[in-house]
Amino acid sequence: MTQNAAPFAARITRAPLAYDGALATGLFADLPQLNELAPELREVIHGVAGCAPYLAGLIRREIDWLIPTLSAAPEAGMAAILAEAAALGASDLDAGLRRLKRRAAILVALADCGGVWDLLTTTALWSQFADACVQAALRVHVGAEARRGRIPTQTEEDALRDGAGMVALAMGKMGAGELNYSSDIDLICLFDETRFDAGDEMEARTGFVRATRRIAASLGEITSEGYVFRTDLRLRPDASVTPVSISMAAAERYYEAEGRNWERAAYIKARAAAGDLAAGERFLKTLTPFVWRKHLDFAAIRDTQDMRQRIRDHKGLHGFTLEGHNMKLGAGGIREIEFFAQTRQLVAGGRDPDLRMRRTVDALAALAKKSWVDPEVTESLTAHYIAHREVEHRLQMIHDAQTHSLPKSPEGFARLAAFMGEGDVAAFRAALLARLHAVDDACEPFYTPQKQAEIEHEDVTLTPSQIEILSRWPGYSCLRASRGREIFEQIKPALLSKLMKSANPDESLSNFDSFLKGLPAGVQLFSLFQSNPSLIDLLADICATAPALSIYLSRNAKVLDAVLSGGFFARWPARGELLQSLSSTLEGLDYEGQLDAARRWLKEWHFRVGVHHLRGLIEAEEAAKQYTDLADVVIACFWPLVCSELAKKHGVAPGRGGVVLAMGSLGAARLTAGSDLDLIVIYDAGGVEMTDGPRPLDARGWFSKATKMLITALSAPTSEGRLYEVDMRLRPSGRKGPVATSLEAFTHYQMNEAWGWEHMALTRARVVAGDASLGADVEATRMQVIQSPRKPSTIIADLADMRQRLAAAGRKGSTFDVKAGMGGMQDIDLIGQAGALIAGSAARATARHLRAAAKCGWLTQAEAEALSAAHALFSRAAQAARLLTDAPLDPSDIGQGGLEFLVRATGHADRASLETALDAGRVESVAIIEAALTRKP
Repeated sequence: MTQNAAPFAARITRAPLAYDGALATGLFADLPQLNELAPELREVIHGVAGCAPYLAGLIRREIDWLIPTLSAAPEAGMAAILAEAAALGASDLDAGLRRLKRRAAILVALADCGGVWDLLTTTALWSQFADACVQAALRVHVGAEARRGRIPTQTEEDALRDGAGMVALAMGKMGAGELNYSSDIDLICLFDETRFDAGDEMEARTGFVRATRRIAASLGEITSEGYVFRTDLRLRPDASVTPVSISMAAAERYYEAEGRNWERAAYIKARAAAGDLAAGERFLKTLTPFVWRKHLDFAAIRDTQDMRQRIRDHKGLHGFTLEGHNMKLGAGGIREIEFFAQTRQLVAGGRDPDLRMRRTVDALAALAKKSWVDPEVTESLTAHYIAHREVEHRLQMIHDAQTHSLPKSPEGFARLAAFMGEGDVAAFRAALLARLHAVDDACEPFYTPQKQAEIEHEDVTLTPSQIEILSRWPGYSCLRASRGREIFEQIKPALLSKLMKSANPDESLSNFDSFLKGLPAGVQLFSLFQSNPSLIDLLADICATAPALSIYLSRNAKVLDAVLSGGFFARWPARGELLQSLSSTLEGLDYEGQLDAARRWLKEWHFRVGVHHLRGLIEAEEAAKQYTDLADVVIACFWPLVCSELAKKHGVAPGRGGVVLAMGSLGAARLTAGSDLDLIVIYDAGGVEMTDGPRPLDARGWFSKATKMLITALSAPTSEGRLYEVDMRLRPSGRKGPVATSLEAFTHYQMNEAWGWEHMALTRARVVAGDASLGADVEATRMQVIQSPRKPSTIIADLADMRQRLAAAGRKGSTFDVKAGMGGMQDIDLIGQAGALIAGSAARATARHLRAAAKCGWLTQAEAEALSAAHALFSRAAQAARLLTDAPLDPSDIGQGGLEFLVRATGHADRASLETALDAGRVESVAIIEAALTRKP
């Protein structure tokens, strides 16, 4: 509750004008105590009484309470009301709640009309009062059922403590803490079935049903004392057939199987308000996947559009005639702004928890902060929302009527204007009409997106073969649902227009056909395209260029969400930022959930790198770095996760734990879109023989399990696919050795037993996860090996032997198979690694290895530069090839668009020029390498 020690009168900033002066004067004549109040208070009460007969009546009835209450801060008065509600018992519940309602209604009205509380404070405190009333009724009536033995195993004390397992969820404006002055309250009453044995659950439900009905009666029945809150229980699951209280498990099953988008929207504002608050919050947490979809849910927009249109058609709410205009549901009204915010929350809130705000004003601010809404639009809609809600409050205060409709008579408008403190009725009407139009102007394009931004397209003429492709589409899974077909027909002209403008329309259409055929469903994705036409351009671009990427998209369409997240085309984040992003994504999930979430995260970032490379926003070298950053972050995040998971059964990692050593392309920071990971795990148990856990393990067994868990976490297919293939054959003794190696054994092996090619491989090794001090010791071992005195002739002989083994393995390479074969990337990598050993270089990248080889005199400067240039060209070709296809690159299989990208990505003008450069680079590399094998450094 907002606290302010200043008394009521000192905080007044405005006052209504008395429409009925005689009524106001009569009140002061009948209640002389009012004349003793401060002038500012008298002015507010005079205006309120002269505009609202209902409030004048309440003041008469509660004058003895009101006078002393107004001498203090209004927050103190509300605190006393809430405390009194909490103390009500069965004997005085109904009468007591109605007495407190009268007092709260006067206090809230005067603080609102006097500007002592702003709208947000007013609605928050009014909602707190509603909470207190529900809590009081629940406590009494559930307690009575428990006392009579009608709720098995639960006592009256249980009811007083936490509702005996029953919770009242506040929905709508009450749930959001923005209840209006004469609102009804929407409740869903559930009970925690886990508190009861299976045989007692039905009896407990019967008791809770009785209690719920009595709660609604205590709150909503009109007696000689009035009523508290009209109570609506119809938002519960399947209200036409279910009782007024059901178990949480039954509710969860309903939402999983049958929950609709309007129910998802309703749960944005849901809040545990009374009873077992902890169980209520747990239940709401279980509904998170139902309310907040993991992907951008633009299909929710269409449901909101349909719902809005049905409401308007049913109630005849069209146009802007002020007389009788509905401030809540009419054009430019309150609901427009609420839908505007809620639907965007549903679209994006699954990916961004910061958007999961209950209150409309808070939601608008969060949406602006995350660039889902223009800040100027947010500022405007927030101001209009507050103004609309204040008009709504004044309409309801006049006669305590649950109305949202403006008056139909001049007299009614004169009264309302005066109540708003406006003496010029014409000016009041003009300002009100302007606000309605402003809200409509801001919101209407959202509800009619095709009017806002028609998806541009041109009529296209299709060939018979293209028409034949189109004829297959109605049979695809994604187009079997009528709604999917309807949305697709709206975007199809634009798609065809873009595809037909590509360099090879037949090829582009064929690739799009493969994309469409692979889609399991279409409504969500087609809605995404409909709401974001720029994605049609991107899809057409991918289909025209990279068929493999279009097929990948059909299987992982949710990655398109990332394009709309606001940061897709921003700078590449630092490694620490990426690590924080993944860590935040995994936070709060169980282990299996973390595996799935990491896969979704990596897919989106991989897709971003691929699109940036495809569109020429980054070069191959930067793409390699970015792919490497992602792998580094995944491993750095997963290694402590698997160790923590293993510790639950077998105790924490002994000693300093383990580190993950990246080898090969990962160690050299040269990953491509399809690279696997070469890893080694090295540990230091610090002399600990057995772990301290429920099921102790020796150190070797512990780290062996941890390593296998890491491999599984990275490579096992889940519902979201896999992260990486993992290769651990570069560990000491290869496949025959243990999957995890102690630091001592690793050092001994490298210094005494390792083959020459293993020392060459170590030149690219890099620690990517684990204890920093252990990582430093591993790096020290690496440098000790690299810088150990050895005969250059031995290294050169090992290099020659390695080349012969690779040649015997069969892959000879070719013009576009740039990695394998003599003079290819792998061959250049090997001579670079040999050069690093001869020079004792700490570098990991091939270009730096070659410079080291020249510096020590084994290669000439010209030879090193030529090999580096060939390697760079091969790397650019390989990077582009992996984006285009998973198979060995054959230019005749990647289509014209793919070939154009390959040529562009390698810096050449055409295929012939590229082929010439690739062949020349290989020939020159072979000559340099074979010459180097015959010379001494």
